[in-house]
Amino acid sequence: MIRRLFTITMVFSNGINTILFLILPEKFLDTNAEKLNIQHMYILYNTILLLAAIIGMPYYFFKVVFTGKYRKSFIQKLGGRQAQILVNLKNAPRIWVHAVSVGEVTAAAPIVASLKQIRPDVEIIFSTSTETGQEMAQHLVKDVAAFIYFPLDIPYVVRKMIRLVKPGVFVMVETELWPNFLKTCHEYNITALMVNGRISPRSFGKYKLTRFFWRMILRHLSAAAMISAIDAARIKEIGIDAGKIQILGNAKYDALAALASPELHKEIAALLKVRENERFFVAGSTHSGEEEVIVNVYLELLKKYPDFKLIIIPRHIERTKDVFELLHKYNLEDVITVTGMKGGQDRQRERIIIVDVIGELFKVYSLATIVYCGGSLVPKGGQNILEAAAWGRVIFYGPSMEDFTDEKALLENADAGVTICNAADLLQGIIRALENPEELERRGARGKAIVAANMGAAARYAELINRHLG
Repeated sequence: MIRRLFTITMVFSNGINTILFLILPEKFLDTNAEKLNIQHMYILYNTILLLAAIIGMPYYFFKVVFTGKYRKSFIQKLGGRQAQILVNLKNAPRIWVHAVSVGEVTAAAPIVASLKQIRPDVEIIFSTSTETGQEMAQHLVKDVAAFIYFPLDIPYVVRKMIRLVKPGVFVMVETELWPNFLKTCHEYNITALMVNGRISPRSFGKYKLTRFFWRMILRHLSAAAMISAIDAARIKEIGIDAGKIQILGNAKYDALAALASPELHKEIAALLKVRENERFFVAGSTHSGEEEVIVNVYLELLKKYPDFKLIIIPRHIERTKDVFELLHKYNLEDVITVTGMKGGQDRQRERIIIVDVIGELFKVYSLATIVYCGGSLVPKGGQNILEAAAWGRVIFYGPSMEDFTDEKALLENADAGVTICNAADLLQGIIRALENPEELERRGARGKAIVAANMGAAARYAELINRHLG
């Protein structure tokens, strides 16, 4: 029964550092943290996970039973059904690569490809935390021996999975620190590495509040290879030994530059029945509160450019119904979905396309004349603007870009990225850009060149992993 209660921690354990801060008074953190031994801290951590499981169990049960969410991954996250997936692994050096979701998978793909080039003999076991990430990984990451779900951070489950996989090296892409998992890697003499590491300002603030705890967890990492000097400084302040830190760049540049091909453009154009000379305003990774801005801007844009079409890609596809209702509110009824087109529905005069499937965002950016990248007019920290830049597109985004400050600076220096604050800014920026199409193309080309110029990080990460594999 206790183990079942732990399953709910899928929802809550990502915020464990915040919970620790709320439970322990500031004076205690400042004066007594160093006196606590590691064993006591793990007891505290696992007690909090258990409490989170008990409190959240009804919510999680509802999601599994009534919405189907987590249904594919639920058993595997508890260590079930994994043995049959791993049964055919060869007796060869093994590397376990973990990427949480879609964004991390994009960065992991070129690292895995580079690693297989220099070590074709290794068996790579690839895990994700989310079902959308798993779908993307199976589509994007090649030469993998097995795809699995990352286990919940429950000691029994973690040990079971590590014994099944038997990796020589564990590689986490970007930053996801699971205390029990990393502790168990240390106990089994498995080298743990962080690659393409990044720490957003929001995450950094939370880690700092409880760094007495994370400093102990970071001891189990053999190396932390970070994207930028800012990320390196942040993880050093959290508590890792400075001698373990390296700055190797962003592997997402490699992935995006390599993927932006004419073949991929033709594939998506055929799927969406794109006609010659059609122009699209693409709003990617939008959140609640942003679609209404997009719709209002689009209606104004139609007054000057009545031929323009609109493609909306909500960040969470389960919000497709909300987008439909919003369009209906504005009497925009000529709407079609990608699911509908894949099911045989023919796009005829529909001006608006909703992308309600996973894995098409990057390809859809290739169709854009103008791009808005979401999660930025609402306080979500932004989304990956490099995806559109790789296709040579100028990107508009709001002021909340805290998670992509380096990318924002690079593109704005090339005049390929534009910060807007509201609907009026976005509309004016789009109209100015469309009035000078030659300059719009030149600006986009500069952004694409920046993506290409920053390639090479994936090979550096692969070399690092290979060195630790021995």
